[in-house]
Amino acid sequence: MSPREAHAGGRDIFFTGFCTHETMSPTTLKRLWGYIDGADKTRNSTLEILSRFLGFANWDAFVESISQEGNSNEVLSPRIKADELKKGDLVKVSWMPNRRCTFRCLGKEQFVVETAENSKLKVGDTFYCSLFILGEPLYLSQLVQGDNPPVDLVVGNKGGLCELERE
Repeated sequence: MSPREAHAGGRDIFFTGFCTHETMSPTTLKRLWGYIDGADKTRNSTLEILSRFLGFANWDAFVESISQEGNSNEVLSPRIKADELKKGDLVKVSWMPNRRCTFRCLGKEQFVVETAENSKLKVGDTFYCSLFILGEPLYLSQLVQGDNPPVDLVVGNKGGLCELERE
């Protein structure tokens, strides 16, 4: 959810909230989606309103419904497994807001950044990654940028990869 969608979403909860006719400010939605700090201090009343908006009787009913779903799921989204790539294959990814990169496979799950737009990643950076999943964050291991020591990095933390293409 973008900040603009959060602003519109606050109005939607008032108008459509399963006849709750309860309001929630766009700032509250931005906080919940991590665009501004404070999600860890969400009020119970906010959680109750969101639960009713989703069609549950209350927050406890919502929590009960998700606890029955389990914590592990099979990956069903489009994905690219690094061990299925050949040396020289390209992987194009993008994530919000407006970030794009192309990676070239070096073999054995290692990649080099070929192109980078609006990203912390830079052309020439190298990293390891075993799996690219559309809609999920991308976890880069042993990212080397210039002379800096290797670090681990998560990209697309909010919303995951919105484009994934093998070339």
